[in-house]
Amino acid sequence: MLTIGTLAKKTGTKVQTIRYYEQIGLMPEPGRTEGGQRRYGDAELDRLSFVRHARQLGFSLDAIRELLDLSDHPDKSCAEADAIARRQLKQVEQRLARLEALRTELKRMVRECSGGQTSDCRVLEVLRDHSECLTEHQDIGA
Repeated sequence: MLTIGTLAKKTGTKVQTIRYYEQIGLMPEPGRTEGGQRRYGDAELDRLSFVRHARQLGFSLDAIRELLDLSDHPDKSCAEADAIARRQLKQVEQRLARLEALRTELKRMVRECSGGQTSDCRVLEVLRDHSECLTEHQDIGA
């Protein structure tokens, strides 16, 4: 049996995050010692590792909840898990496209800056007037 600190170290998850996952139901309430300390077994270690990896891949907590439910019911169709992963992939691809637009615009701004006085600075001009931009990126970082 593992303490919460050991579980945190083994999974690279903060203790506060583990407690949060317990509060929102992603992790089950752990067993406790007579002194009230949390104790975790291999099943909780596996579950937390699953949650952590899913978070690293950018899945939302709701998507992780769905994936955990599927994992807890091995007789269910894999099609649901596939659909969740496809949604995540689509979101990642959309994010990448937006980031590529930002990259293009920032490279252009830097390239066009002559390094002279701020009164003639291309970076500042573009930031003042969005119509100077060549890419659509209004929703990024807003």
